[in-house]
Amino acid sequence: MKALFIGGTGTISTAIVRRLVEELGWEVWLLNRGNRTSVVPKGVHQIVADINDEKAVQDAIKDLYFDSVCEFIGFTPDQVERDYRLFKDKTRQYIYTSSASAYHKPSASFLITEGTTLANPHWEYSRNKIACEEFLMKKYREEGFPVTIVRPSHTYDERSIPLGVHGSKGSWQVIKRMKEGKPVIIHGDGTSLWALTFNKDFAVGYTALMGNRHAIGEAFQITGDEILSWNQIYQTIADTLGVKLNAYHVSSYFLARAGESKGYDLEGGLIGDKAVSVVFDNTKLKKLAPNMTTTIPFHEGVRIALDYILAHPEECQKDDPEFDEWCDKVIEAQENALKSMTS
Repeated sequence: MKALFIGGTGTISTAIVRRLVEELGWEVWLLNRGNRTSVVPKGVHQIVADINDEKAVQDAIKDLYFDSVCEFIGFTPDQVERDYRLFKDKTRQYIYTSSASAYHKPSASFLITEGTTLANPHWEYSRNKIACEEFLMKKYREEGFPVTIVRPSHTYDERSIPLGVHGSKGSWQVIKRMKEGKPVIIHGDGTSLWALTFNKDFAVGYTALMGNRHAIGEAFQITGDEILSWNQIYQTIADTLGVKLNAYHVSSYFLARAGESKGYDLEGGLIGDKAVSVVFDNTKLKKLAPNMTTTIPFHEGVRIALDYILAHPEECQKDDPEFDEWCDKVIEAQENALKSMTS
């Protein structure tokens, strides 16, 4: 079996590529700019090209045909329209990575299935994913284009830890605040429910869909089985660091407005996603991927991630003084408002 990954070196796709090559014996090709070759397993074929250069890609794949083409960096309709032109006669299956943030927020029920309405007025990223899905499914219905839709939720790997609120440089500044005993912002009251999936677990579900004729024309959400509140998530991180959590809760709406001046898209990331309790029903996926389960629970996954982050300071420990200052200002503003109401 032969697969082409558009991208292939990101948080999710890296684990899938490794599983295909090291465990399942697939012939794997990557189409990307060749910037992260260090994470590519031995034996993977590399096509160094910019997917946006349609003519160059067309020339590079002219003699190739794939059982599955896997798209991980398609964010807007024009990008999947380009993929359709490139691969409509080049593959038996085109797998598009959408997002679970595309589900209606807030949904009518906290239990999410693939049939939950797609609508997100708070996040353009999600609306674009919905538009991509609609284009692809239209091509499937009208022309038989062999699309499979995949909707991940919060998937992480050893290079970062999952957080609700962080700056543009990733998770390190929040870890640093915890280690220094400073207050750490948790959105809302921290009781909303969330699903976290380590990328190696995600890869089990994804690879079960590859080359599977029962996946054609269908959408699948892929998440782990573990459900935690955000308070539990942050407490687990602190416990793993061996520090006392100094949690500071702030309304998601307040954070969204306060983040606008700094360019933090917290309306989309929080109100359109993480602030809403979600529990995913993966029954549909598990019919095709019976081995899909949580083998790396969060308390183990966060240990793997923190061990890696602490051991790789140049790669993972990016100080973010602007975000640190913003956190202090948000906390000060809420404390001042509280004093004004109680004085």
